[in-house]
Amino acid sequence: MLHLPAGATVAVTGAAGAVGGYAVQLAKADGFRVIADAAPKDERLVRELGADVVLLRGAGFPELVRKEIPDGVDGLVDTAGIAALAIRAVRDGGRVATSVGGVQVPVERGIETRSTFVPQYAREHAKLARLRELAEKGSLTSRVARTLPAEQAPEAHRPLEAGGIRGRVVLTF
Repeated sequence: MLHLPAGATVAVTGAAGAVGGYAVQLAKADGFRVIADAAPKDERLVRELGADVVLLRGAGFPELVRKEIPDGVDGLVDTAGIAALAIRAVRDGGRVATSVGGVQVPVERGIETRSTFVPQYAREHAKLARLRELAEKGSLTSRVARTLPAEQAPEAHRPLEAGGIRGRVVLTF
């Protein structure tokens, strides 16, 4: 979605989460330098996912990014719903992609913004085939936090609602 050249620098918020973890791995697969946020307890995980630099998540993240890259990153993938804050880490003319519905991203400094909605990719066969190829190579990993039988579907929502889950809850049929 960002349409950046190989070698660009991308910041990822929510990098320890399921979507953020995929964003880190996909950015690395595309040849980007990745700066990601994480709580101290998740730093190792985010590095294992491929982040080149891991910075403390929170309100100070944009300033920490700017210490690493004074002119700002080329792109931002916001999976934490903090794009309005994190946009300060993006260079003038950079790009922002959000995965959290309803997040308002200010239009400023020539920065382009895009939001994604997963169902719109259901018929993007070439993109889906690439995901399969990356998974087969081990460049894109699926993290399963918990497996439950389908009849316990209501139980599967509890950890999702509580937040902080590191992987997907899978229902077996």
